[in-house]
Amino acid sequence: MAGLLIIPGSLFFLYPQVFYCEFIRFSGFVSIDRKTYFSPDIQLQSYKALQKTIRQSETRVDSFYKGKRSDPVLIVCSDSRQYQKYCNSTEGAGCSLGTPWGSSYVILNAQGMNADVISHEMSHTELLERLGWWTIAKEVPQWFNEGTALMLDRRFVNNPDAAGRYLDYMEEWLYYTGGGQEILELENITSIKGFFSGGQRQVMLAYMSSGMEVSYWLAVTRKNALQNLITRINNGQTFAEAYAEMQKKEDALMKKQLPANPLRIREVKKITE
Repeated sequence: MAGLLIIPGSLFFLYPQVFYCEFIRFSGFVSIDRKTYFSPDIQLQSYKALQKTIRQSETRVDSFYKGKRSDPVLIVCSDSRQYQKYCNSTEGAGCSLGTPWGSSYVILNAQGMNADVISHEMSHTELLERLGWWTIAKEVPQWFNEGTALMLDRRFVNNPDAAGRYLDYMEEWLYYTGGGQEILELENITSIKGFFSGGQRQVMLAYMSSGMEVSYWLAVTRKNALQNLITRINNGQTFAEAYAEMQKKEDALMKKQLPANPLRIREVKKITE
C-alpha cells in the first residue's frame, strides 16, 4: 500500500499536469460524451462550434494517417490560467500529453484553438498510439514528431501538393536562417529540450527545419511512406534504420526535380562538386 501511495504522490510533484488530466472527470469540467471536457466557464451554446472544429481536425488526422486510431481525451480550457494548469505552459493554444500506461490528452485554450492547432496536437497522439510511448520517447526524434504534425497544420504552409509544400517550407526556412546563414542542424533538435530551447525565433527555426525535412522526405519517398515507416518500426527496426533505409528508395525523378535539401549537407556537396 505504501508503494502505491508513493507513485501518485511522485506523479503529482514531478508532473502535476498529468495528474490533473488523469482526474479531469472530477474537476468540474463538463463532458457530454466522456471524451471532450469543457471548462465550466465556457457557455453551452459554444459547444456546437467547438465540436465542429474538433471533428474537422479528426478528419485531417484520418486522411493523413489513412485511418485514425487514437482516441485522446480533449480538455478545452477557457483561458490561459486553466490552460497552464493542464498543459504546464502558457505558450500557444494547444499541447498534448501521453503516458507510459496508454492515456493521451489534447489540451486546448478556447481563446486561440482552431483546426490547425487541434490537428497538430492530434498528430502527436496518433503517432503515440501507433508506435507507443517508449518508442516515441527513446527512438523518434522530436524534429520528426513536430515535422509530421506540421503536415496537418496549415498555419505556416498551406499547400496540398507534396513537392510544393517542400518548396514553401524551404522559403520559410530561408527566411528564418537569413538565407541559409544560420542553420539549425537536425541533430540539435532531436530531443524535446533541444527543440524548445532558446528564444521564440530559435523555436520557430526548429519548426521550419522540421517541416522542411519531413516535407522533403514525403515528397521524394513513395506513397504511404509514413505508414510503411511505422510498420517497419513496429516490426523491430529502429527509427534511424527504417528512415535511412527508406531514403535509399527515394523517387529518383522527383529528387532531380526538387532543389537539394540544405539540411542534408552531403547531398548538397555532391550537387555542387
